[in-house]
Amino acid sequence: MVKDEDIKKILDILESSYPEAKCALDHINVFQLLVSVVLSAQTTDKAVNLVTPALFDKYPSPYELADADPDDVSQYIRRIGMYRTKAKNIVGLSRVLVDKFSGQVPDDYDSLVSLPGVGRKSANVVLSVGFGHQRIAVDTHVFRVSNRIGLTHEKDVLKTELSLMKRIPEERWSRTHHSLIFHGRQCCDARKPKCDVCPVEGYCEYVNGADNLLERRKK
Repeated sequence: MVKDEDIKKILDILESSYPEAKCALDHINVFQLLVSVVLSAQTTDKAVNLVTPALFDKYPSPYELADADPDDVSQYIRRIGMYRTKAKNIVGLSRVLVDKFSGQVPDDYDSLVSLPGVGRKSANVVLSVGFGHQRIAVDTHVFRVSNRIGLTHEKDVLKTELSLMKRIPEERWSRTHHSLIFHGRQCCDARKPKCDVCPVEGYCEYVNGADNLLERRKK
């Protein structure tokens, strides 16, 4: 893996390369963020942003959405994947918010993952973006890029998250999450990574190989 002393250098480079890195889901409050995150599963943020304006205009708070028929809600989001299931989930989570949390999105992990459609990654995004907690939410970009660079070597999402939490200073977790996502979207593509223009090419195991990196460090 990348040496501990090189991690700060990599993070500094990524943050400098993507100063605009932030949550790409359009929202004006934590409730809209939560719904958007649930809708974004296996769908692009761009696609979600296209359907949420009309959805939130019709259902601006958990109270309106809790009273809605999922079939009616699905018509607003039918352009995204699994829209019927997602409609049921956002209606269901709104009902729980109204019944158990006085219409407020809770700011603790266990309460968030108890909501329909909310898993570990979604809860971490809400805690990070919505409440300012330091979290690393591992999506496909974070998983691919962190393992490809050599920040960690793990085979699943949970182990990747736990490993990154150990290797990266806690005060940088959320920022690192966004930087890795932007790097994955703009440079470190799954099929055709743009290694020739990569700002962290000199530290990347995918480009240099672990053995080559070790030799370069000895020089």
